[in-house]
This record gives sequence, C-alpha cells and structure tokens, in this order.
Amino acid sequence: MVWFIYNVLFAVGYILMIPKFIVRMCKRGGYSKNFLQRLAVYSDDILDQLSARPRIWVHAVSVGEVYVAARFMREIRKSEPDSSFVLTTTTSTGYRIAEGEITENDVLLYFPSDFPIIVKRALNKIRPRALLLTESELWPNLIVEARRRRIPIILINGRISESSYRGYKMVRVFFRHALEAVDLFLMQTSLDKQRLTDLGADPDRIRIVGSAKYDVAEQSEQDGCRAKEVLAQIGLDENSMILVGGSTWPGEEDILLDIFQRLSSSFEQLALVLVPRHAERRNEVESLIQKKKLPYILRSQIDKDKGAVADARILLVDTTGELKGFYSCATLIFVGKSLTNHGGQNIIEPAMYGKPIIVGPNMENFPDVLDDFLTAGAITQVSDRLDLDREIKRLLSDETARNECGRQAATVVHDKKGSVPRSTELLLNTINQSLL
Repeated sequence: MVWFIYNVLFAVGYILMIPKFIVRMCKRGGYSKNFLQRLAVYSDDILDQLSARPRIWVHAVSVGEVYVAARFMREIRKSEPDSSFVLTTTTSTGYRIAEGEITENDVLLYFPSDFPIIVKRALNKIRPRALLLTESELWPNLIVEARRRRIPIILINGRISESSYRGYKMVRVFFRHALEAVDLFLMQTSLDKQRLTDLGADPDRIRIVGSAKYDVAEQSEQDGCRAKEVLAQIGLDENSMILVGGSTWPGEEDILLDIFQRLSSSFEQLALVLVPRHAERRNEVESLIQKKKLPYILRSQIDKDKGAVADARILLVDTTGELKGFYSCATLIFVGKSLTNHGGQNIIEPAMYGKPIIVGPNMENFPDVLDDFLTAGAITQVSDRLDLDREIKRLLSDETARNECGRQAATVVHDKKGSVPRSTELLLNTINQSLL
C-alpha cells in the first residue's frame, strides 16, 4: 500500500511538471532531443550498444555530478581497464557536458523516469552489473527493482543537504525500503551519515570518505590558453584586472554590473566576465547590459568574427564548458547562486587555480566545503550586495591580500584530495563480492 501511494503521488507530481518540461523544451536548445529516453525508449543503435557488453550504470543529475561521475569512471578504469559504462543525466546542460566525458565504449542516456514500468524497461535494456548513484539521487522504484535483480547499488559522493533532509523526512515512509536496498553509501561527512541513518539507512553500510569534488578539480592548460586568446581578442591582457562572475543566477548579474560600473573609474584596467549558470539566459542578461548602456561582447560572437574584435570591458559568456578557462585568467572571482539565490555553486574549481574567491551568504549545498575554506581563511563570504561591493573594492586594491587568499584556496584543494581513490576501492570490493 505504501508503494502504491508513492507511485500515485509521483505520477501526479510528474503530470504537474509537464508544463515545466514544455517550457524548457522551448527555452533550452536540445532539451527535447532524445526526450523519449526519459521513458526508456531507445533507438536501435543504442540498443545494439547496450547489448554488446555488460556495463556499470552511473547516474549524475547535472553538470557538477557529471564531472564527479566521470572522475569515478576514470578511476574505476585504472583498476579495471575493460570497464564500460552507461552514464545517465537529467538535464540538457549535463548531457552536453557528459558528451565530452565519455569514451567510445560508453553509452550516454537521459535518466528514465521513476515509474515501475519505465524502470523495469530501462533495466531490461541496460542490464547493468552495478548501479552507482551520485550525491542524493535516491530513486525508490529504480533502487528496489535493481535490488530485486541482485544488482549492487552504491551511492557515491553522497550528501544529504538540509533541504533534502527536511524533504526526505516528510516522505520517510516511502524511502526507508529503498535505503534498506542500497549496498553501500559513500558519504562526504559525518553529518551526512547522521542524517542518512536518521532516515533509515543501516549505519554499517555507510562510509565517510570526504568530498569527491576536490578530486574532480583538475586544471586544464588548454582551457586556460583558449580563454586567454578570447580575452586578448577583446583587448584584455596580463595588465587587465579580470573580475569573473561564475555560475551566476538572476539578480546577481545586475549587482555585478552595477559594481563594475561604479568601480571602473577607480580601476581603469578593470574588466568583467559574466558566465551565467545557464547559457540560455543570454538574451535576459544581454538585455540587462543594454539597459545600462554598457559596452559588451558575446563570447559566441568572437568565434564568428574570428581574429581581433573591438575592445570591450564586459564579456558575456553564452557558451557551455568554458568557465574553468576564465577562472584561470581571473584576478578576482565571485561564485554565484549565493547572493540572490540559495544553494551556492562549486567553489573548488576556481580555488584550484589559486584565485581569491567571494561568495554570498547562501551556500547551503556546500556547508562542509565552505567551512574548510573559511577555516583556512581561503575565501571571503559577504552578507549582501553592499558588502560585496566593499569586498570587491578592497581586494582589487590589495594585491597581497588577493595572493594570500588564492594561495590558501589552492592549499585547501590540495590537502583535501583523495576521496575518489578511497571510494573506488570500496565500491569495487562491493561489486566484486556480489559476484561471488
């Protein structure tokens, strides 16, 4: 009866989400592509690939989780070079990133909706030798059906945020059975373990291994070189002071543009690079810049024009997958979804380049990572837009402070690495023991 109620409620929620799916299809290029994969309906060529060999199924909801999944896939291949994977993701942005992270022996799909008939069809086609779920992707029907088929189920880089914890507690009766079916939980912190245990997981199946996102942070010389070329094409060089707004959300671009406008007279070499979290918000952010009558250029326009283009002190990055490159060129970085929105975005990626970082007060999705940085004096956290204005001005004026903050940030990343190798050893032991 409990399972029946869950599926009825899930169906109702899914139907209510259909208008949102339609809006996304209209707004986001590529969102409707392969949509039937969400119903476990696959093309003949994909079916041929799936039938060719046994694979480990790794699910990663969006961009950050895709990078974590890809890092685990590489680590597993170190121990088992012949391993092949099915990588699933939920968002179109995550799908585009995942295309660059898989090998020719892997299969990339959209995640099937958690209805019993769809889950069964997906498992019949994929036939995974193991199921790896990232962070907090606990889908009851998938987990229970995989358990029924004796497929090892492992949560990698697990975390239970405060908001997820509150949500799971409200529906604990539905999730307890699913948690009992998971073979191994590889959690980031002791708090995650405590919350998971409270929700009904067996503490003997939980291991604390740290955050895999420290291992995901890998510098790309190619990305950095390309970003430098782009900046040079708009007249920015090593003497420029580059303020990067990374993974920004609505409201944050407006604030950064106002701050840039005010500080430009004091810092003549100042330039602003805006990288919205979702590239499809280009028109919205571009309209905002135009209303303020500020000179700017689109990242996509630079490739079209080739060669050098007119000088511009504002670069709006309307492409995907280039954020790391611009982080590497930054003088100072603001990481978004932390000032006007809640949750926060990944601060480890800019930190690995040894850059000074500023975030807002809303970093709920990264409490322990943020604490690592605050404890080391490796990040600046502001309370509001006025505080952000003051801190940007202070750090732009103080090169010594910038360098020290950046140095500490890089040190934190270096010292916290190692979660993925530890986790991989544990998960492979679990998978291999299940075959005995």
